[in-house]
Amino acid sequence: MSPAAYLRRPKPDWLRDPKVWRTEVLAGLVVALALIPEAISFSIIAGVDPAIGLFTSFTMAVVLSVVGGRRAMISAATGAVALVIAPLNREHGLGYLIAAVILAGVCQVILGALGVAKLMRFIPRSVMVGFVNSLAILMFMAQVPEMRNVPWAVYPLVVGGLALMVFFPRVTTVVPAPLVSIVILTAITVGAAIAVPTVGDKGDLPSSLPVPGLPDVPFTLDTLTTIAPYAFAMALVGLMESLMTAKLVDDITDTRSNKTRESIGQGVANIVTGFFGGMGGCAMIGQTMINVKVSGARTRLSTFLAGAFLMVLCVVFGPLVSDIPMAALVAVMIMVTFATFDWHSVAPKTLRRMPAGEIAVMVITVVCVVVTHNLAVGVVVGSVTAMVIFAKRVAHLAEVTPVTAPDGATVVYRVTGELFFASSDDIVGQFDYAGDPDKVVIDLSAAHIWDASSVAALDAIENKYAQRGKTVEITGLDRLSSDLHARLTGELAGH
Repeated sequence: MSPAAYLRRPKPDWLRDPKVWRTEVLAGLVVALALIPEAISFSIIAGVDPAIGLFTSFTMAVVLSVVGGRRAMISAATGAVALVIAPLNREHGLGYLIAAVILAGVCQVILGALGVAKLMRFIPRSVMVGFVNSLAILMFMAQVPEMRNVPWAVYPLVVGGLALMVFFPRVTTVVPAPLVSIVILTAITVGAAIAVPTVGDKGDLPSSLPVPGLPDVPFTLDTLTTIAPYAFAMALVGLMESLMTAKLVDDITDTRSNKTRESIGQGVANIVTGFFGGMGGCAMIGQTMINVKVSGARTRLSTFLAGAFLMVLCVVFGPLVSDIPMAALVAVMIMVTFATFDWHSVAPKTLRRMPAGEIAVMVITVVCVVVTHNLAVGVVVGSVTAMVIFAKRVAHLAEVTPVTAPDGATVVYRVTGELFFASSDDIVGQFDYAGDPDKVVIDLSAAHIWDASSVAALDAIENKYAQRGKTVEITGLDRLSSDLHARLTGELAGH
């Protein structure tokens, strides 16, 4: 691109509109504040120093603000990734964990280039709804420990924070209500010297920026075989959670994102994070909802500033940030929980109209995620359940109707519906092999052949008639069905 063409490019929204700029900056600040306790908690889950989780959130957000495919989405250290790599750190140490993060990033780049994002089209809406609702439930459950065995003052602070976020937007929306809530509750607890759990109680904040380096592991085949299973599992979990979150943001903002770029970007971010000694991460649904749904951010600037502000808050304003009461952040996350949950999906009016199979898939997805605390398990089980229900439903739509010619010498069987593995066996038993005349015509003009199982079923029908000295003619095949039938017929006989 020539310098003149570069200068003629349209400027980003946040450069052209001061209102957008203000929204993005304030959203980034709110998200940064919300990231601190989350990153520290996930560091504890992974068994690493809290600074590692904070460094991870910084590098993930900053890198993906440039290379990611979904604007305004927040990626950082997450519980899903922490759960996957915790056993590796526990058994082999931090060096192996970091090496696994780098390898996971490489896997994500390869999977992204191979088009793994296209698999998103096979995730049904009922699974997506279950994914969103289960995330909301998990976010709420994560706040419950912060309200157990705590001083009584925590409860009025949480209620006050929720009240501020509900009523303050009626006064003005210039400043995000979550930021106002955090500032006011912090001022109250510090000014009145109220003893409640604070961010500082979660762990020490870093006092300097991370520096790049290589993982402290022997570069041998044994190391590769040790970290490979964890790296691949992390790559899959991270991509699934990120792509699902990106799709959710697409729906909320009514915009499209580049899922392939996001997949590759997640890999690049994890590679960079690994070389900076991070624990790896992926998209964060809670902080993304704060950024997009609560604060109204829509550009990459908010993502970049979330990571940048995180380091500034930790390194420069560490003592001040340490005084933020956890009650303020709990109130923010509870508000996000209620905003994230799809209440329409559980309304009695909706449930009465929704097919039972769709409701079952949504419930199964939610239960699997909540029980396992693993989003990937819920999405996979829910998707498989939906496919089984769909296959069973479609299989019963295949029908065979016989029509005997007036002369009685020919019978025409008209087959309607989709022929695939779930329906092909059913049609084999719907022919009168012994009683039919010598010539049989199978009309497939209202049907479609999808797989080898259907071709094998048609071969079986022809063989049954042939054993009785009768001929079969198959007609009405569309082009794709004809090509598949011609290629496979006679080649699928069992042994």
